[in-house]
Amino acid sequence: MSEPIAIIVERGVMEIHIDRPDKKNALTAPMYRAMTAALADASARADIGAILFAGRGDAFCAGNDLKDFMAGPEGGAAAFAFIRAIAAFDKPVVAAVQGLAVGVGTTMLFHCDLIYAAPDARFIMPFVNLGIVPEAGSSLLAPATLGHAKAAAMLLLGEPMDAATADQAGLVTAIAPADMLLAHARAKAAALVARPPQALALTRRLMKGDPSVLAARIEEEAELFRQTLASPEAQEAFTAFFEKRAPVFTRG
Repeated sequence: MSEPIAIIVERGVMEIHIDRPDKKNALTAPMYRAMTAALADASARADIGAILFAGRGDAFCAGNDLKDFMAGPEGGAAAFAFIRAIAAFDKPVVAAVQGLAVGVGTTMLFHCDLIYAAPDARFIMPFVNLGIVPEAGSSLLAPATLGHAKAAAMLLLGEPMDAATADQAGLVTAIAPADMLLAHARAKAAALVARPPQALALTRRLMKGDPSVLAARIEEEAELFRQTLASPEAQEAFTAFFEKRAPVFTRG
């Protein structure tokens, strides 16, 4: 256990549990660092064949803890280090998603291979609403996964997507009953570990395609993210969020 991240290793699967349920599993810089370290450990260990991400409580992940994120550059650096790590991770990744999956809580899923959602899962990418751009390669991967129209509704308008729509659109692998979600995801992670590891790794690499394309988009997003975070639009959006009022944006 480290910085509200719980690590469980059993039968070749490393489970990474986001364990801050009182804050809807919103992520802080230390939590990002703990998950990045866990991925590095899992990659280096021959006894680990798959990763399983899950969230404790009634939410998967509410995205960045905005107060922590806005406190200084540390939060952004830790977040982008995690994004690079999960994008480049070389073993299968499974996710069990219930309740809210906001911001990085959704964008990290584009780097997972099998995603199981409870019926109450809601996927939200509110970057534009906050005056910033999306991250984790989602500007590339969301249109490729969902199609441009549904990706635009999520990325340009910040509209949520429910579990049933996510299942139909191909964002998730399947919907599982809430009380069976984690057990179902664990069974699928175990099934991956039981497959021939070399054939599994090669097939996964072929499915993902040229990694340099995604890496370049992640870096482009990161630079624009830093620029927009310092913009008057973002400052107004974040101030309005903390003051619990509607933001007012000027044009021109």
